[in-house]
Amino acid sequence: MAASTPSDSRLDPALRRLIWILVLGGIAPILDTTIVNVALATLGRDLHASVAVTQWTMTGYLLAMAIAMPVTGWATQRLGAKRLWIVSLVLFVAGSALSGAAWSMTSLIVFRVVQGAAAGIMMPLLVTILVQAAGPGRLGRMMAIVSLPAVAVPALGPVVGGLIVTDLSWRWIFYVNVPICLAAIVLAWRAMRTIVPTGERHPFDIVGLLTLSPGLALVFYGLAQVSGRTGFANAAVVVPIVLGVMFLAAFGVHAARRNDGPLVNIRVLRVPSFAAAAGVFLLAGLSLYGPLLLLGLYYQDVQGKSALITGLLLAPQGIGSLLPRTLAGKLTDRVGPRLVVVPGLALTVAGTLAFALAGSAPSDWLLSASLIVRGAGLGAVTIAVMAGAFQGVPHQEVPDASTMMRIVQQVGGSFGAAVLAVILAGQLASHAVLTTAVRVAAFDTSFWWAIGFTVLALVPALLLPSGDRRQQAMVTRVQPARSGAAAVD
Repeated sequence: MAASTPSDSRLDPALRRLIWILVLGGIAPILDTTIVNVALATLGRDLHASVAVTQWTMTGYLLAMAIAMPVTGWATQRLGAKRLWIVSLVLFVAGSALSGAAWSMTSLIVFRVVQGAAAGIMMPLLVTILVQAAGPGRLGRMMAIVSLPAVAVPALGPVVGGLIVTDLSWRWIFYVNVPICLAAIVLAWRAMRTIVPTGERHPFDIVGLLTLSPGLALVFYGLAQVSGRTGFANAAVVVPIVLGVMFLAAFGVHAARRNDGPLVNIRVLRVPSFAAAAGVFLLAGLSLYGPLLLLGLYYQDVQGKSALITGLLLAPQGIGSLLPRTLAGKLTDRVGPRLVVVPGLALTVAGTLAFALAGSAPSDWLLSASLIVRGAGLGAVTIAVMAGAFQGVPHQEVPDASTMMRIVQQVGGSFGAAVLAVILAGQLASHAVLTTAVRVAAFDTSFWWAIGFTVLALVPALLLPSGDRRQQAMVTRVQPARSGAAAVD
């Protein structure tokens, strides 16, 4: 499918079909992550495992994602987008079915690793396919649809997980992915058109794999240990993070020197709009996605709600994220991402403010309304930043940009959750007796920190481009894709 021109800025039916086919497959890994969190206690009890061992169902999934993500660009260039998308879906559905049938905690962790590896390929590949198919003039409208599961599912997933844990077996937390993935496989097989990858084939970057993948895995592992170790000042946290950063630095030096196709081409950071978007997403982990952890804990620890009720109380945020979809996408294409991201961050601050000021007798209606506002801000920021990230990125560098953006999102989200967990734990640890008033004060302070981080995200947001994106699309030269853009018949 050719890239759009200003006269062809609307999403044509073929592109819409492609978007919904890929979004259907992308729902599964996002939904899986959110609903498994709800079921960790049940998994440990039924499979007779300690909390520390049970946590590896999440940690193993995360580490597998980190290892698999960097190879996505190379695999796309070798196999083609359609074939790799179907292969990753097959791996994910196999991992889901086997996880549902797991007979021990060890087997479940192994099958979760299979799921994580597939998800690590699926998420950047989805963006690569669609960005190359849409072209620069339609990124905002396209991201309004593509970002739907990314902003809505994390808020609605706990409701689904709570219902499954309450009324069905925990095995259905994994089985629920099977029909979704099978439908996505059939649709992709029948409707996606195969385009043979074009451009020069580079040899596999072994040095890049041996530095980038372990570096990411070590950083993610260290961040995952933060809450359990009550802070960053612990060898189990510091050592893997420091080693991970050293591996990532080694990869940076290697990639900067290698001209023959590094595993991920970091030169894409030279594109100002992409670098600014990466900065926003890195800080968004602290300001937008990290507070999702606080919100869930607030309802359970302060208000004493069950997992299911907590999921229902958080549902307004998912509803709010749906409200700005169409407008945010159109405005991003018309005036650029900056003038959408900045108001979106302001809405996020306004939506978080009620929780920072909630006190011991909050108004449930006020908190629900605030979650709608916060969801609207979160949705607008996600759509505009994702669209703005790829405006100006050469067509052949889109796979590298997609992989790097996914890495930045994952690092930012993990770091944000870890930092806010440490702030909350520090507030609670300063009191010998944890009364309701102490818990309320601890959460109030943590939400204020989240608001401060949101304000900090305004700095890179102001560096995002603004202006008439359609006019800029006229002068954007579209290069032949290194991986080939998938389209529909």
